[in-house]
Amino acid sequence: MKEKVVLASSLCKQYQIGDLTIQALRNLDIEVEKGEFISIHGQSGAGKTTLLNLIGGLDKPTSGNVVVFGHDLGTYDEDFLATFRCAYVGFVFQSYNLISTLTAFENVAFAVELAGWPRERIQSRSENLLKLVGLEHRADHFPAQLSGGEQQRVAFARALANNPPLILADEPTGNLDVKTGLEIVHIIARMKVEGKTVIVATHDKRILELANRRFKLHEGRIIESDE
Repeated sequence: MKEKVVLASSLCKQYQIGDLTIQALRNLDIEVEKGEFISIHGQSGAGKTTLLNLIGGLDKPTSGNVVVFGHDLGTYDEDFLATFRCAYVGFVFQSYNLISTLTAFENVAFAVELAGWPRERIQSRSENLLKLVGLEHRADHFPAQLSGGEQQRVAFARALANNPPLILADEPTGNLDVKTGLEIVHIIARMKVEGKTVIVATHDKRILELANRRFKLHEGRIIESDE
């Protein structure tokens, strides 16, 4: 039996906005095995980003449990969760979230510096990752000097920097044109071949076709699964 990377049970998440209570997730159950490629799709507001944030330890459930690599993330403080994310999780956000004052190389290197790697290893790893995503020639450029597709490729390089076993990507092609979106699809396909566990929230049919399993969310619940 394969290792369960993610085990979520009766997962609920509420947000309070003034007098309004938003039910982002409602008693959601999902399991993800090591090496699986999972896609999550559904309309805006269905709960896709919330689910990724809970799996990645960026947020905590209102009730229920989300256990990732054996850790019940809702029971830990932020210091542990920061260390956990650094060791286990690579995030790719739709808005890229690159640091504007750092070059492409520095954005990737910064992620590894947080893990305390020696300088020579950081240099080598960052150069190799930029080469992997085809941007070694843009290493000294700042985010504002890069196209949307290039920024997203830097974001993937950064997510892979400390070789995390779990990759979470939130609409990674959502802001890109067809051609640059295809470049991101190729990177995701490569991660699948390399055996990483990948969970992607997406509407992109090209990514959906890569997935081992596909789940559709509606109002915080899984209403369809293709397993």
